Amino acid sequence: MSHSNEQPDLNRRKFFGTTAGAVAAASLAPGVILQSVSAARAPDQAVTDAVRWGMLIDTAKCADGCTACVQACETENAIPSHGRPATDPVWIRKVKLKDKQTGKITNLPMLCQHCEHPPCVDVCPTGASFRRADGLVLVDRHTCIGCRYCMMACPYKARSFIHEVVDNQKVVAPRGKGCVESCTLCVHRLDAGDLSTACADACAKEGHRAILVGDLKDPDSEIAQRLKEYPSREIRADLELNTGVRYSNV
Repeated sequence: MSHSNEQPDLNRRKFFGTTAGAVAAASLAPGVILQSVSAARAPDQAVTDAVRWGMLIDTAKCADGCTACVQACETENAIPSHGRPATDPVWIRKVKLKDKQTGKITNLPMLCQHCEHPPCVDVCPTGASFRRADGLVLVDRHTCIGCRYCMMACPYKARSFIHEVVDNQKVVAPRGKGCVESCTLCVHRLDAGDLSTACADACAKEGHRAILVGDLKDPDSEIAQRLKEYPSREIRADLELNTGVRYSNV
């Protein structure tokens, strides 16, 4: 199932915002981390802010027409298609941006940006939307009442409401009808010590390697080194949310 937007009708300036500080990698706030990247966190070990998990997406390597990341996410988290694109849950989608001056088309995956200051958390009346100490923004389906305030507050349209009864769900990705959900950055993998996500693995398998996941607070991590060496941007930097997902070559 593909959720790629075929019409490049988004204006790049409006999409990324106009805050100049977002362009330079030096302006990147500490990234996303939760634990040592080399070892799994013990079940009785609390999540701390010693790490902040983050993602860097190189749009120059994101292939037009490829939806491997979308399909991998759906498989990893048992997200089915009911043939209703308007209401089917989507954790990651492909977006096309067009530069009105040059006509250049940029493809980029869009998912929860795991903000440091997430609007979805601010508006949640029950605390179901929350941000972990390691920077991951998640939803507790047991306390979610399906009000969808978070969906309205999210500037990235990264959340979905579950309209259908959920069958064949996975233990690592609990889901339920009447709840809101979004990308978890494959939290079950990170907590187990696997420094990767389903989308990143699928992208690498296709030979693109456009998605990099890592500890933004570790200066020696590959993602931190890349962000230090090359310019990157955050989407809607003007909102000052300090997103954990950054984009290069845009």
